[in-house]
Amino acid sequence: MSTKENDRDKTCIITGVGPATGAALVDVFLENGYRVAMIARSDKTIADIAAAKAQAFAFPADVTDIESLPALTARIREEVGAPTVLIHNAFAGAFGPLADIGPEILEASFQTNVLALYELTRLLTPDMIAQGGGALVATGSMYAYRGDANAATFSPKAAQRVLLQSIAKEYGTKGIHTGYLSIESAIDGPWARETFPDQPDSFFCHPRDIAQTCYDLAHNKGAEGFAETSIKACG
Repeated sequence: MSTKENDRDKTCIITGVGPATGAALVDVFLENGYRVAMIARSDKTIADIAAAKAQAFAFPADVTDIESLPALTARIREEVGAPTVLIHNAFAGAFGPLADIGPEILEASFQTNVLALYELTRLLTPDMIAQGGGALVATGSMYAYRGDANAATFSPKAAQRVLLQSIAKEYGTKGIHTGYLSIESAIDGPWARETFPDQPDSFFCHPRDIAQTCYDLAHNKGAEGFAETSIKACG
């Protein structure tokens, strides 16, 4: 596929762009001929990427600020293009005993993982349908399938997965499909390396592998318009 700038007629939005998975997602979509609109609460990483890569565009924003999303998506449409792919990589949650973690952490997890995806879907699908179709993919976790001690605030990941299934069933006949990637190991990045300093490389899941899998999900309609897979330590 050509990646000449004048051949870039596709736009992808990626939320939660940081130095590990988010940056890898940007690279993979750029390499496949997309323009990329990057959303993150902190503007440092996305500003650095935008400065280095001509077809990556920075939009500092908090996706949990639901009232700001219509203006944000309108800006992306005007400045980058109407997207046909959304990769929802924004994430919130915290490990710890349920008794010690207040409800505000669970609420933040739900707002980031579910509510933001819900509203972005409502805002972006009209343009996707007008262009003949599109895809919405979320980077998720094993807690979408099973609970565990000290992981109660990750339970909205299950709601996120079911939301994507519902979107596929509602919009599948209009050319929209969805995907879910369950990430089941620590992601290789600065935080994980500091947290698990004695672990070998084989312990970590590499951002590039996650990004490529997300790209594949965005281009695989799957059964009934919904595709899902998991990724573990990559070695």
